[in-house]
Amino acid sequence: MPGPLDGIKVLELAQIIAGPFCGTALADLGAEVVKLESPEGDASRRISQIAPGESKAFHGLNRGKRGITIDLSTAQGQSVAHRLIPHFDVFVTNVRPGVAERIAMDYDTLVQLRSDLIYLEVTGYGNRGPSAHRAGSDVVVQAYSGLLAGDQKVDRNGAPEPITASAPSDYVAALGGAMGVCAALFHRQRTGEGQRISTTLLGAGLALQTPWAGDVPVSDSILIEPLRRMMSEMREAGASYGELIEARRSRPNQGKAFRIYYAGYPVKDGAIILGALTPQNREQIRKALSIVNDPTDDDDFNAIGPEADAIVARVEEQIRSKLAGGTMDEWIARLDAAGAPASPVNWLEDMADDPQVVAMEMMPVIEHSLTGPERQVGPLVRMSKTETGTDRASPPLDSDTDDVLREHGFRDDEIAGLRAAGIVGSGTDD
Repeated sequence: MPGPLDGIKVLELAQIIAGPFCGTALADLGAEVVKLESPEGDASRRISQIAPGESKAFHGLNRGKRGITIDLSTAQGQSVAHRLIPHFDVFVTNVRPGVAERIAMDYDTLVQLRSDLIYLEVTGYGNRGPSAHRAGSDVVVQAYSGLLAGDQKVDRNGAPEPITASAPSDYVAALGGAMGVCAALFHRQRTGEGQRISTTLLGAGLALQTPWAGDVPVSDSILIEPLRRMMSEMREAGASYGELIEARRSRPNQGKAFRIYYAGYPVKDGAIILGALTPQNREQIRKALSIVNDPTDDDDFNAIGPEADAIVARVEEQIRSKLAGGTMDEWIARLDAAGAPASPVNWLEDMADDPQVVAMEMMPVIEHSLTGPERQVGPLVRMSKTETGTDRASPPLDSDTDDVLREHGFRDDEIAGLRAAGIVGSGTDD
């Protein structure tokens, strides 16, 4: 069955994570996505290569696409790309600031070639302001947005420890971009107008902190302003990053009581996570673990009062000591029976065979022309009336260049001439 974006054609000039994952999300919705690479290819092809120009990272982030190779550093290469633009509905890019203009793939240039083009740019900081032209990657924006410090992790040398299990700002920006493209396509269907869309890693980093990022004077005057003053005084006194993080951890915090039921604890054979979000959830956990004398949900409990820290520490120790005496399976069975939100802390390398992942077909098998069958993370969205997902693997470098050019009006002799001049292709042909 065709996907909801069947018939929509997307040209993607992007690498690493944010742009490519946006392209994959659109491919999962049924769009035809053509990935435009330089002769050297997307830089993620070289992250722990499993074959020349092929990596697990590239395969996961670029399934569902066809691949073409054009040297956009040349005027002739730009001319080739410009001939393709009128045939595409959407252009997606996350090139560094200033690059799109330098290679004539910026919005102002491309909209002259197709007036209703939908142009998505994913940037680190946005297209205006003092940081607009700064290079940005996920870990850099983790730091800039406050996400990294908010995670409060410090390595053994006292340095900030990034969130390395994922690239949260990249993925949120990518999904925001895909959402914007879908909305822009709907707008175009109603009005005939294309438009320029922007999504940023900085905005994504802030979005991930939405409950805490806002400025709410009625509460911030009590909780945030004292923290700001303390941190400012410590910085002026020359405090280290590790000391600043430790000070944040130890400050009066109305969320400490919440955190004891929204945290991880060791058990005999690993660790489990409790994820209570409501008083009912916390009561379910107390029941499952036989926790007694916990007043933290009482109406008269003062979360920032002088006695709060001692009470929280006592209840937390009860939970810790209880869980330490059993195994993951034992505690998860009891917590599940009580209806309490909890999970074993699983290892990523086991997830492809996880019974729930298998039951929901979250990692379908895709056949790659060079490396054979692979299980890859599938579509994020499932729909009852239209198909989502793709059985197309990531494209080997330069795999579809001739076919795509031919489909869009290039003659065979033209293509041969472009290859001979090094304008298209990877330059690896014998």
